[in-house]
Amino acid sequence: MAEQKSQANQQDTNTLLKVRREKLEALQEEGKNPFVITKYDVTHHSLEIKEQYEALEGQEVTVAGRMMFKRVMGKASFCNIQDLQGKIQAYVARDAIGEDSYKDFKKYDVGDIIGIKGTVFKTKTGEISIHAAELVLLSKSLQILPEKYHGLTDTDMRYRQRYVDLIMNEEVKDTFVKRSKVISSIRRYLDGQGFMEVETPILVSNAGGAAARPFETHFNALNEDLKLRISLELYLKRLIVGGMERVYEIGRVFRNEGLDTRHNPEFTLMELYQAYTDYHGMMDLTENLYRFVAKEVTGSEILIYGEHQLDLSKPFERITMVDAVKKYANVDFHEIKDTEEAKKVAREHHIEFEDRHTKGDILNLFFEEYAEEHLIQPTFVMDHPIETSPLTKKKPENPEYVERFEFFMNGWEMANAYSELNDPIDQKERFEAQEKAFEAGDSEANHTDEDFLNALRVGMPPTGGIGFGIDRMVMMMTNSPAIRDVLLFPTMKTLGKENQ
Repeated sequence: MAEQKSQANQQDTNTLLKVRREKLEALQEEGKNPFVITKYDVTHHSLEIKEQYEALEGQEVTVAGRMMFKRVMGKASFCNIQDLQGKIQAYVARDAIGEDSYKDFKKYDVGDIIGIKGTVFKTKTGEISIHAAELVLLSKSLQILPEKYHGLTDTDMRYRQRYVDLIMNEEVKDTFVKRSKVISSIRRYLDGQGFMEVETPILVSNAGGAAARPFETHFNALNEDLKLRISLELYLKRLIVGGMERVYEIGRVFRNEGLDTRHNPEFTLMELYQAYTDYHGMMDLTENLYRFVAKEVTGSEILIYGEHQLDLSKPFERITMVDAVKKYANVDFHEIKDTEEAKKVAREHHIEFEDRHTKGDILNLFFEEYAEEHLIQPTFVMDHPIETSPLTKKKPENPEYVERFEFFMNGWEMANAYSELNDPIDQKERFEAQEKAFEAGDSEANHTDEDFLNALRVGMPPTGGIGFGIDRMVMMMTNSPAIRDVLLFPTMKTLGKENQ
């Protein structure tokens, strides 16, 4: 029965699509092909007409957008169109636009893009509308939009056909308007702090700066294998060496990893580097930046995310990784002498580890297992083990740990920052340790970057650096449950290959 209903629905759809094609052919035969129109002068958008009604009442305006509703009532009809700002109603009367134009209008379909010139007025029910004097069909829709009251609800189809999603779901468009505001607010804040925006290579021979597997490709002209960058770090640090004291970049990076609610293989990263400061300076910058962006985008320093109220107005909590593990796992790594003892404690707590892991690696595994989920309010987790931080300065008083923090909210890592390692000898040793880790099976280990080492030998000043995941930041600012909800075109498996 369900199959028969589906076949009947498909037949109805095919019939409707055929009718739309026939309407286009009739228009073309009459010399009214909408696709030959190259421009239409728009004077106003829907929301500004409503907000400025007192000044615009009785005035002529020109709007354009997609017709989302039409009700024909003899010699007069109503329709509404949707533009960038929202929807507005139009009153379309035969005597006002002419008999031929009215005849054409009655054949328009929901989804068609039209231009309307007319005067602003209020209907008897008080709805601000446009009394149409002229209608123009600007583009014929040959596809049928989803049913009005149910919208586009299939999640997979929403991501694949974002253009339809934006038409049918106003909150989706609002999310991406806010995403744009987030990025422009970040730029405004950093520009105001004396930072300079730069661009660095996407195709690189050595994809370093993070623990991740890169995508690989081949450059035919040079007959050379290249990788898509996984980070912005090493090139931005070269610019600090070159004397650009405050630099940042907002751009796509690519990591050959899985898909879930917080991960997409290509995502937007912002990294900045500031000479003559350290990770404490980066904490201050993070607090100020997040407050600035939240206020500009949401109007508040309190973010609502799911069931939580995330308070950015108070000083962010600061806790070391060792203290976080002690607090939430009741294990004190200051009392654990070496790797063998760390592995023993890990076994007792059912923490899975690999033979190559050392005490610092196991501390990090404990933190991920026991502490992360509790870090709901804005929190800086400081002083990571050296094993997991190959590009970071050691703490002078305790060289097992480094001057690094990760910024957490809602149990998620939101940013990662260092007092940057500027000792070329130490950096070379760290790269060598990473190479050994790679040989031991760590596919995400860094590889030695000789040119970067040369830059450090030239001399890099003390520097603080940080990387922000822009997509997760937008998720927080828009209360979006999945990273795909804040990516206009998320990575999807090609249709027809979903089950392969």
